[in-house]
Amino acid sequence: MTEPDERADPDSPEGRGGAAAVIPAAPPGAGRSALDRRRVLGAAIEFIDAEGLDALTMRRLGAYLRVEAMALYRYVPGRESLLDGIVEAVIDELYGDPDVHLAASHGWQDYLQRLAHGVRRLALAHPEVFPLVASRPPAAPWVRPPLRSLRWVESFLDALIASGFTEASAVAAYRAYSSFLLGHLLLEVSQKGVKISPEDQPEGVPSAAAATDLSEYPTVVRLEPLLSLDESAAEFEEALENLLGRLEVVLAEGRTPRRGDPRA
Repeated sequence: MTEPDERADPDSPEGRGGAAAVIPAAPPGAGRSALDRRRVLGAAIEFIDAEGLDALTMRRLGAYLRVEAMALYRYVPGRESLLDGIVEAVIDELYGDPDVHLAASHGWQDYLQRLAHGVRRLALAHPEVFPLVASRPPAAPWVRPPLRSLRWVESFLDALIASGFTEASAVAAYRAYSSFLLGHLLLEVSQKGVKISPEDQPEGVPSAAAATDLSEYPTVVRLEPLLSLDESAAEFEEALENLLGRLEVVLAEGRTPRRGDPRA
């Protein structure tokens, strides 16, 4: 890893000395004996980073690893399973980030700030992969906003409830936080030319929920009645009012948008 570039965005790989925790892929030409699910997913992430999501097929991934495509089906049943696995692997990078805390041990604000920057680091390190985080069919289809990784939702709710939030307020915080964060970052990666529109679920593909053991996420299951409510209109209006309030402050203080160094 190189020294961080002090002029670069602090959340970018350059700003972190080139750090981007991609799961190692099997070395090209290593053969089937070197493959396992973790390495297949790592290779898929590397492939998408380099070639884009639309270019990913089982055949091309096999060629990238210099194995027959059929060798991959032992570890991922098909492209849909591969995409779901990629999302989980990328989220695992988030929880391997030393600057992201798994619990709100220093307060919920610190927890949310660290989590937000951790997610942004993922988006900047893997801009071609990141739209999958927000667009894959959710493992629990009643979670609103939908998010593929229930591990993220579960840990988020647990951390806020442990910090004194009621279950209802923790769900409201999840809605506001994830909508802001994912919406902002999807727009940010789209400015890099990344296609952010979600893929349609192919006919005949089992729903994500059918293949997910929800017993691993008791908080998400317990809060299904709250998480399944569609309050999009009210949340949009509240977010708009908050934005207008911030603009009042900008007007009063005569502030101008920051330019140059993002940390200025």
